[in-house]
This record gives sequence, C-alpha cells and structure tokens, in this order.
Amino acid sequence: MLYDWLKALHIISVIAWMAGMLYLPRLFVYHAASAVGSESSEVFKVMERRLLRFIINPAMVVTWIIGLWMAISANWFQAGWFHGKLTLLLLLTFCHVMFARWTRHFQNDQNIHSQRFFRIMNEVPTVLMIGIVILVIIKPF
Repeated sequence: MLYDWLKALHIISVIAWMAGMLYLPRLFVYHAASAVGSESSEVFKVMERRLLRFIINPAMVVTWIIGLWMAISANWFQAGWFHGKLTLLLLLTFCHVMFARWTRHFQNDQNIHSQRFFRIMNEVPTVLMIGIVILVIIKPF
C-alpha cells in the first residue's frame, strides 16, 4: 500500500516538474523580447523566479527522492531500460540546472540568448520526457 502511495506522489511530482520545465523556457522566449528594465521584463523576472523556486525545484527534489526509493526497493538498477531512463533523467536534471542559470541571468539583466534559442530549448524537456515515458512503459531492453 505504501508503494502505491509513493508511486502516486512520484507521478504527481513528475507532472508538476514537467509542467514547469515546459513553461519556464516559454517565459524566457517572451522575456528575451522584452526591453531590459521594462515593466514586462520585471514581471517576467517575478514569474520565472517563483515558478522555479516554488514549483520546479521542489517537484524535482520529490521526483528524485521517491524515484530513487522505488528504484532501490524494486532493484531496477540492474535493468537495461532503467539505465537508459536514468541517463535521460540526468540530462533533464542538467536542463533544469541550465534553466535555473538562465533565470539568474535574466534576474541580473545579463541574458545573452535570443528568442529562437529559447524556442529550441523549450523542446528539449519534451523530447527527454517522451524518451523517459517510453523506457518506463515499454521497457525495450
């Protein structure tokens, strides 16, 4: 019964993490188009900071903690599909770290990337998520 509750909480935290990971780079697209110091730029700074601090970061932590607990208890570390999933998850976490870095750059009015760059980066979490879901559900190896 505990495992089912933890799995449900894991799925909820993954959904929250992914929602933020899909929304934050979209905010970056609009923020990159705003003039430094403008009212819209300042609003984007607040939105980005709050999204990262109150949704994305806690959701990632819960996802990792519960996911590792489930992996250890189910002995998944010997499964090939899990190695693939873990690799994609590490890439998603690296993406998260980069998003946090770019949030700080925007906070300090030091963004150097274009809207086009952030449009491309907006797709990276989606591609990683698709790969993770396929590995978890299909378990191809």
